Amino acid sequence: MRLKELSQKEVIDVDEGKKLGILGKADLIVDPDNGLIQSLIILNEGLFKSRDHIEIEWKQISIIGEDTILLKKD
Repeated sequence: MRLKELSQKEVIDVDEGKKLGILGKADLIVDPDNGLIQSLIILNEGLFKSRDHIEIEWKQISIIGEDTILLKKD
């Protein structure tokens, strides 16, 4: 999966049954020592282009589906 394919997917926290939003732009944090993905940074642009971000540890991602990304804290 390419990073741009994450765009427009809805992120859902399964533990809390809460929609966190739809991905706009995303970036990855990669461990330089072993090359493994540590976390996904979600950049959300608001109505007036203000930027906010959510950092999700890669281990929290349960499923990346066609339309959604499901997160679990444990």
